[in-house]
Amino acid sequence: MARVVRVAVVPGHRYPVEVTSHCVWLYFRFPPSFREVEELMLERGVLVSYETVRRWYAKFGRAHADGPRRRRPRPGDQWHLDEVFITINGDQKYLWRAVDQDGTVLDILMQIRRDTAAARRCFRRLLKTTRTLPRVIITDKLRSYRTAHRQVTPSVEHRSHKGLDNRAENSHQPARQRERAMKGFRSVGAAQRFLSAFSGISPHFRPRRHLMTASGHRAEMTIHFAIWNHHPTT
Repeated sequence: MARVVRVAVVPGHRYPVEVTSHCVWLYFRFPPSFREVEELMLERGVLVSYETVRRWYAKFGRAHADGPRRRRPRPGDQWHLDEVFITINGDQKYLWRAVDQDGTVLDILMQIRRDTAAARRCFRRLLKTTRTLPRVIITDKLRSYRTAHRQVTPSVEHRSHKGLDNRAENSHQPARQRERAMKGFRSVGAAQRFLSAFSGISPHFRPRRHLMTASGHRAEMTIHFAIWNHHPTT
């Protein structure tokens, strides 16, 4: 039987930063529901409702994602862009994603179309987010990319080949897995809010384990947790 305790109150919030941060970490790092996060916290002796966890996810998720993002190195000079469809309330929408040659997620954007205007919006948002130009942009053979490239980044080399875009396609997999665990999204806005935070938090705790020794992985994760805990939610 878990020992139930009340945690200390901090100004403006019922719970301390450590509790809200841990709940946000649980929700984005693993695929639990809000009710399961509530149960996990109860086992640790913390009384928190699943509705409170839901509010914390909406309020603090993006802020936590921005912490690790600010500490990332400058994006690589080779960008991979790709789009996949996501079904929302029975309608097909599109998730546009950009990563660099190291697999670092540069930006994601939910859109209702897969046309030139959507590709152009993706290019412009990406340049605004990164504040830099790449050496080369790699996409699949969707014609909308070619037109958007000529209009927005004509000075950048563009390579259009389906086989070259595997890095961006592979980057979709964690989001796809989470989408299935959540049984889909209710709206485009909800998908954008979740995936924007998820694309910053999840990779932060997924270093390339297969390239590390056990001790090296533990040391790397210790650094990642220190970065996470350094960024307060309040």
